[in-house]
Amino acid sequence: MRNKLVVACSVGNCVHVAGGIHFLDLAANEGYDTLFLGPAVAVADLLRQVDALQPEMVAVGYRLTPENVEPILDALIEGAASLHCRPRWVFGGTRPVAERAAARGFFEKVFFGDEDLDESIAFLRGQDLAGHSGPAEDRLMARLAQKQPYPLLRHHFGLPSFAATEEGIGRIARSGVLDVISLGPDQNTQQFFFHPAQRNPAMEGAGGVPLHTEADFRRLKAASQQGNYPLMRCYSGTDDVFAFAQLLCDTINNAWCAVPLCWYNELDGRGTRRLEVSIVQAQQLMHWHAVRGIPVEVNEPHHWGLRDAHDVISVVMAYLAAYNAKRAGVRDYVAQYMFNVPGSMGFAMDLAKALAMRDLVESLADSSFVPLREVRAGLPFLSSDLMAAKGQLAASTYSAMALSPQIIHVVGYSEAEHAADPDVVIESCRIVRGVVRSILYGAADPTGDPILCRRRARLVEEARFLLDFICSSYSALSEDPLGDARVLADCIHRGILDAPHILKNERFHGILETRIIAGSCLAWDRREKRPLSEAERLERLAAAGNLAHLGEAGSLSPQAAVSKEVRA
Repeated sequence: MRNKLVVACSVGNCVHVAGGIHFLDLAANEGYDTLFLGPAVAVADLLRQVDALQPEMVAVGYRLTPENVEPILDALIEGAASLHCRPRWVFGGTRPVAERAAARGFFEKVFFGDEDLDESIAFLRGQDLAGHSGPAEDRLMARLAQKQPYPLLRHHFGLPSFAATEEGIGRIARSGVLDVISLGPDQNTQQFFFHPAQRNPAMEGAGGVPLHTEADFRRLKAASQQGNYPLMRCYSGTDDVFAFAQLLCDTINNAWCAVPLCWYNELDGRGTRRLEVSIVQAQQLMHWHAVRGIPVEVNEPHHWGLRDAHDVISVVMAYLAAYNAKRAGVRDYVAQYMFNVPGSMGFAMDLAKALAMRDLVESLADSSFVPLREVRAGLPFLSSDLMAAKGQLAASTYSAMALSPQIIHVVGYSEAEHAADPDVVIESCRIVRGVVRSILYGAADPTGDPILCRRRARLVEEARFLLDFICSSYSALSEDPLGDARVLADCIHRGILDAPHILKNERFHGILETRIIAGSCLAWDRREKRPLSEAERLERLAAAGNLAHLGEAGSLSPQAAVSKEVRA
């Protein structure tokens, strides 16, 4: 069967053809036959060719003065009425010209020149991103399919005022620039939603929006059901994690779960759970979502990078996060790659680290485990000078696009100075969309740089060394050391997995120091003033007594007691 034909030209005395040719390129990618009819095509000639070719769609371009397009539009509309076919007419031009064309009501679609690729692609697919034909897909994988190859944009949003948050979500949805609203509740909500008496009134709205009832969540979801109908998701609770997960599914149709493997506990003070218990609960929470077919993100490796762990640790934790998700039965896995952590890393070495993470994460991919790539700028990277921060957001996005992400977690450029309000969210998304629009087709590929390639290969080698060390050291105590909460907790207690900013006490004994050298974050020996390989770092841990009795019977604490909620 012959594919549907799309023809394009510029009409009248207009010789500008780039927009029409680009539209044909997009149409060809969507399976249409395409034909370019040329620049400055007379209306009579265009109509003759349309009658002969009988195309599905005709794209007409004009980019000169608005007054001059009026007689051209008159002739085109009058002549089209006499054609033996009824194609779909599309117009593209500068905004003043396009406004004249749109006012005629003749064209099915008018492009004003500021649209993104996803809008053009959606039109060619018969979709309407503006939501005029009803709600868009409200599940992550379906929305990804709807938008590909354009990445989904996600942004965190939650203001100290519930009313302002509700109003802001509506504004963001109507703008059509954001695909996923990542709801940001305050810590009171994450920790004490089911224990309202324990909420600290002085901390209401600290770090996010205060939510007190299921109705509050439902109202915020309802506010998003307009414009382009963005998906909504929310971070996991830091206590009562299974009840909180059910709450999110019931109220906002949580697009995907985000849970750390080793955090939200005594380690970072964002909860009171012991480390061992929280790891078990994280594993169970992954499984809870997996059996319900909900995608899972384990927002783990950047927690280590934000605490100045060296690059090898971040790569290892990216693998461990994915490994534990797969072990829990997760099929659709959102792997987040946070760039610019630590904030002083060089761009080339930062990309090398992200590529090494991707190499290990995607080594686990098969028909039962599908990793998705989500990239974002790192908060420590953005300047409090807001103009500089806009440039940094664009630069970080450009670098991250080398991973060919399916999702971009947009970071509001204002975050170093103030929390993102709706205006900042919309503007930040437009900045990122500008980057994506410029490089989605035909950007240079930096991943072949020889220095970057050597660093990437070295990181993979060092990460595998550390993973093999953990497996061999604990093999007598666990059938699956990398998926055993006791082993992972013990590795953190001893400093095998470590970060300089982890508070050292009677439970956490690590001795890791790191330095940024030539753009990479490396383990550092203060006495010898040089970087350390993983073998050397582990030797120093042993010399400090941190590996005593490693792997011996009884060296692991008994399986952490877990709550009835987990067992259920």
